[in-house]
Amino acid sequence: MTVAELIRRGARRFRDRTAVLCGDESLTFGEVDELANRVAHVLLERGDDRVGLRLANSLHSVPLDFACAKAGVARVPLNPRLAEAEQRAILATAGCDTVVADDDGSLEELLERAARAPAVEPQVEVTAETTLLLLATSGTTGRLKLVRHTQGSYAAIVANILANLLDPRRDDVMLHAASLIHASGTFVLPFWLRGAASAVLSGFAPAAFLDAAERYGATATNAVPTMLGALLREPPRELPRLRTIVYGASPAPRAQIERCIDRFGPILVQYYGQTEAPLCITVLPPDDHVGERLLSCGHPAVDAEVRLDAETGEILVRAPFAAAGYHGDEDLHRETFLADGWVRTRDVGRFDDEGYLYLVDRTSDMIVTGGYNVYPREVEDALASHPAVREAVVVGAPDERWVEAVTAFVVADGVGEAELIEHCRARLAAYKAPKSVSFVDEVPKSPVGKLLRRALRDPLWEGHERSI
Repeated sequence: MTVAELIRRGARRFRDRTAVLCGDESLTFGEVDELANRVAHVLLERGDDRVGLRLANSLHSVPLDFACAKAGVARVPLNPRLAEAEQRAILATAGCDTVVADDDGSLEELLERAARAPAVEPQVEVTAETTLLLLATSGTTGRLKLVRHTQGSYAAIVANILANLLDPRRDDVMLHAASLIHASGTFVLPFWLRGAASAVLSGFAPAAFLDAAERYGATATNAVPTMLGALLREPPRELPRLRTIVYGASPAPRAQIERCIDRFGPILVQYYGQTEAPLCITVLPPDDHVGERLLSCGHPAVDAEVRLDAETGEILVRAPFAAAGYHGDEDLHRETFLADGWVRTRDVGRFDDEGYLYLVDRTSDMIVTGGYNVYPREVEDALASHPAVREAVVVGAPDERWVEAVTAFVVADGVGEAELIEHCRARLAAYKAPKSVSFVDEVPKSPVGKLLRRALRDPLWEGHERSI
């Protein structure tokens, strides 16, 4: 199965239904399909086999992505929030010379040429092995990686979402405020196949998001934990059509999840996945959002094999939605994508007796203090359980006595360092509690909302002989 064929199936079946909403504008399935065909012809005329897309969410996001799939052209998304040097590094690694952007006139030029191009389906041979997407990720290592997804692996992502996370109906509307470059964009095609609509926002602002949810009658949305935290700080709204909030991308503190359930009802669905194996390796459905299970990331997806290399050890996954590998980095490819089909996640986890997976942390983030292993996430969860704490990041800092000292950076109101350290000591072993707490206005995050521990940790290790 290919993405191009899935696009055609939805277009044939739901041609006159509304597919995309953005501001006061909308496109039907037929209009999206026709524009995708026209743009595909322009891409084919240009002869590019890869195209960089530096675009914010807009009415044209979906037809442009679909055009690349129909033309058999690999898209290389560039997050506009990245620095120019970072974008250039991605393009160089991808071997991509052409960029379509919404800030330099190239998007307008493409659309003008597309208006004169044929509206018929391009005659291109596309197979399941055709590269669809080269997606940049650096994880927690800071090392640039380009993950290669094929038409076949991405079609398997669509099946994964429909089998594990959502069952959209024709009157459903998914609200997209997060960038369509990453996880949010994977929900477009599942909704397309069911005749449902995608409402696209140019960005996330909590009040505007809630306004849009009311306006479009959103039934589902995808969010990262930082977005959920911002929504909780808004006055409550009645959103009677909202039936599903899918969240993931980074761990959510238990206290935040409980507050979300109190605010929105039992409609939260958590997924655990990564760029190399999206979207869900494991899933925690609404019925499982209770008690200690809130600390887990759920049970393995129905289409995934999940195992650990020790009782508490690295998580490995084998699934049809796994990426084809890394582009341009054979050594890292061999380290991560094993010959028997298993993919190393570099996440540490453990299973309970009922088969629920609990994330402990990233292998690269573990703190070794006084000979003991400390995983930052459990300390961050303890800090986040304090009602005054909005966000927390924990790293290891150099220390003559302990080698590494557990160090916290916290966004909080009306609480002191000693109180937070004591709060953690009441919930964790003493060696896991922070040795110090720094209060900050915000914590660094990636363009998709992941906490960036290295941005706080690396400066602490400058001038030292070793750096964890």
